[in-house]
Amino acid sequence: MNDEKSENRKNLIDCWKVDKALIERVAKVSHIELNDDELEKFSKQMESILEAFRALDEVDTEKVEPSFHPQELKNMWREDEVEEWDWRNSSPLDNTTHKEGRYFKGPKTV
Repeated sequence: MNDEKSENRKNLIDCWKVDKALIERVAKVSHIELNDDELEKFSKQMESILEAFRALDEVDTEKVEPSFHPQELKNMWREDEVEEWDWRNSSPLDNTTHKEGRYFKGPKTV
């Protein structure tokens, strides 16, 4: 089992190789133009980021239960309550000059 695990890890490390060609490919599909200095800079940055993930791969999580969310999620429901609303006392139209009667007035679209 350990041999299989180390072989998988070796293959994973090989596929994480970051070079200038990879950064050029990512830039191309992202429609970003990068000069040679930027390609070199981003190659080093990407390698540094992936190195941090490689370190996480070394952590033994064999006996750890998966955690999908750090806190329990539950829906908070309330009953809908119908209330009468008197337009004469307060109105959403009080905050706009673009109104006509009880309606918002928008630009003509014809």
